[in-house]
Amino acid sequence: MTTPPASAAPELLRVTDLHAFYGESHILHGVDFRVAAGELVTLLGRNGSGRTTTLKAILGLTGKRTGSVTVDGRETVGMPTHKIVQLGLGYCPEERGIFASLTAEENLLLPPPVGSGGLSVDELYAMFPNLQERRKSPGSRLSGGEQQMLAMARILRVGARLLLLDEITEGLAPVIVQALGRAVRTLKEKGFTIVLVEQNFRFAAGLADRHYVMEHGRIVDMIPQAELTASMQKLQAYLGV
Repeated sequence: MTTPPASAAPELLRVTDLHAFYGESHILHGVDFRVAAGELVTLLGRNGSGRTTTLKAILGLTGKRTGSVTVDGRETVGMPTHKIVQLGLGYCPEERGIFASLTAEENLLLPPPVGSGGLSVDELYAMFPNLQERRKSPGSRLSGGEQQMLAMARILRVGARLLLLDEITEGLAPVIVQALGRAVRTLKEKGFTIVLVEQNFRFAAGLADRHYVMEHGRIVDMIPQAELTASMQKLQAYLGV
């Protein structure tokens, strides 16, 4: 059910029997999925299905976690978060994490590198022209869309190649959603590997190679892009739409 089709690309991320806890609450119940280098996969599901917790558990940001998470063949369960991100992971959380008192450019330049080959500031401004226009504005003055662009640009500058993107279109105007879609498509063309948690299925549908469906802290189905149209009725039942 969760085995991806054969691909010439090497496997970059493998999650096996992943359990995660917040205190005494058992949230993930044996999550299994794989992502090949250069792939974009989604984690779909209703609210509370465990999608965001899966991203956090990959990074070691939950409490206790058991099972296996390998990044480019390296086991990371047991590693502290700062060591995990140094393997080239970038996390764009739903809350964005912009420092209100710093300018947009100061926010962009703040995080240390986690790998080589990060995009330059000029490349990022070309991808997100709004940020160049607002580079001297404090974080508190940026719109929600500009904050989201900044949160994405920040992880691209530091050299992350495996991007964990959580609800990047939440609450944003359609024109900003379209701009983010173009940016994500460009990143995929550049060879980035992306795990996308997204409530806006229309946004995700045209971007992903495969869709993983979560329910009650487990992966319950995997739908390849080629089978998406034929699987829409089943997917709508999963998502309650």
